[in-house]
Amino acid sequence: MPVRRLDPILVDRIAAGEVVERPASAVKELVENALDAGARRIDIALKEGGRRLIRVIDDGEGMTPDDLALAVDRHATSKLPDGDLSNIATLGFRGEALPSIGSVARLDIITRRAQADHASHLRVDFGQKAPVAPSAGAQGTKVEVGDLFLATPARLKFLKTDRSEAQAVADVVKRLAMAHPRVRFALSGDNLSGFDYVDCGTGEEGRLARISQVLGGDFTPNALAVKAEREGFRLSGFAGLPTFHRANALNQYLYVNGRPVRDKVLSGAVRAAYMDYLPSDRHPSLALFLVCDPHMVDVNVHPAKAEVRFRDPGLVRGLIIGALKQTLAEAMHRASTTGGARTIETMARSWQRPASQNAQWNWRASPAAPGFGEQAQASFVADVAPPQADMRAHETLPQLDALEAPLGAARAQLHDTYIIAQTRDGVVIVDQHAAHERLVYEKLKKQREEKGIARQMLLIPAIVEMDEGDVDRLLAQAGELEASGLSIESFGPGAVAVREVPAILAKADPERLVRDVAETLAEHGSATSLAKGLDHVLATMACHHSVRAGRRLTGDEMNALLREMEATPGSGQCNHGRPTYVELKLADVEKLFGRR
Repeated sequence: MPVRRLDPILVDRIAAGEVVERPASAVKELVENALDAGARRIDIALKEGGRRLIRVIDDGEGMTPDDLALAVDRHATSKLPDGDLSNIATLGFRGEALPSIGSVARLDIITRRAQADHASHLRVDFGQKAPVAPSAGAQGTKVEVGDLFLATPARLKFLKTDRSEAQAVADVVKRLAMAHPRVRFALSGDNLSGFDYVDCGTGEEGRLARISQVLGGDFTPNALAVKAEREGFRLSGFAGLPTFHRANALNQYLYVNGRPVRDKVLSGAVRAAYMDYLPSDRHPSLALFLVCDPHMVDVNVHPAKAEVRFRDPGLVRGLIIGALKQTLAEAMHRASTTGGARTIETMARSWQRPASQNAQWNWRASPAAPGFGEQAQASFVADVAPPQADMRAHETLPQLDALEAPLGAARAQLHDTYIIAQTRDGVVIVDQHAAHERLVYEKLKKQREEKGIARQMLLIPAIVEMDEGDVDRLLAQAGELEASGLSIESFGPGAVAVREVPAILAKADPERLVRDVAETLAEHGSATSLAKGLDHVLATMACHHSVRAGRRLTGDEMNALLREMEATPGSGQCNHGRPTYVELKLADVEKLFGRR
């Protein structure tokens, strides 16, 4: 077949696919244009998930008739005043938004500048541009996109359900709203739960208020402020406590110069920073804003402007990891407030007896029933399991300063596993094994960083027989393991000799310790991944060789554990990301008993 030049409108429709993939793509472009125009209020409305109609109204500066006529032409923009592609300081530039939308939909634009006598109207029907005409309209711009992709059925059939498309639009608007707390955003339409984010003001408080509007009210009490600066890059925002984690990364919002991005460098840095606190299948909630000179980043490498390319990605990665790690370390023992709320909810549900059970309740069998004889009482007491609370910590009243401490004063130990502490305004329940596991882990890390982990030589080397594959992995990483305080050497086929162990684990079973480490090495595989995961080796040691559940502690030991938790970074969660304690506020407990 001969080569021929395609029709210009068909060329536009093909090019539009790079920018407008779905209704959410169109909404993103239109809202970014409104923000670049200085809008303080943006209203978005949808019909059929944006397939039938997208309406975006803003109160920005608007356009003149001449600007409006040019705005729907290819490669016409107001976003590059000097033509420098490396100096993009706006959100909207890629040069293809309005003409791309107009080539695959019915596009109506009504716009008016503040000084103009009237508004101007322009219509583009699937690439066919009509003349600009006078119209009635308020200051700002109203854009309506109708019958999206009607002229390109191949793309239309790849759209998901109206609900899915509407949810994608909501996500786009939320990401843009988070970066602009002073702008009011309203979203409405079918197949979605709309929202109206009011102006939150300026400064750190305004930003946190807007983030909480998007992520929910629970984020505020569980957020840590992040601030760092290095070589022209400035990082700010809020990161959630490690125990305030989620099953996916949807609650991670990352921005570069106010532009929402999904960047591998940034998301990888976040994972690396939280790696010491969360299991691999859990994700933190956060909103981070990176600001730099536009020349330091290329925002024009992706048609949808979702990705960026940094001139020095290593610098950016190091900045984010360092800032987040320092912020999390400074949080010390803090754990998420949602743990106590979930505990209260669980208790409340367990106390709500179904009506059918109430109907079967035999009051005559109750120990509180009149005439419940001594013989019945004796039988009742004999059938009940013995108490599982060690009250030795309650023998003396807690000191006033202990009650004022964040984790309070120990009052009892339940089931030789949970420490009950009293604070000035509540109750703290501590998982003694999870807490001590974290404490041992942090001590090992600190020793390694400062002067190397102190080692204890065994009087008689422990010989451990195991699978030859495990032996090979252990011997291949013998140098790294020695830096972690574990000294081993070959002892013939299928065995290793353990000569030294970390001093802090001197009482641990060497054989069990080595087998645990071998499992960790098998999980991490190569030396490269081990180098990234040496902390996992220490975590393994700490997990299996700390104070176990089932060990009875004295009152002094319990209080000492509480004080050490308060002074140890990251002690709010164990090495697996689970909380080490929950706090119940006295007011919440009183509600359970109808006192409030």
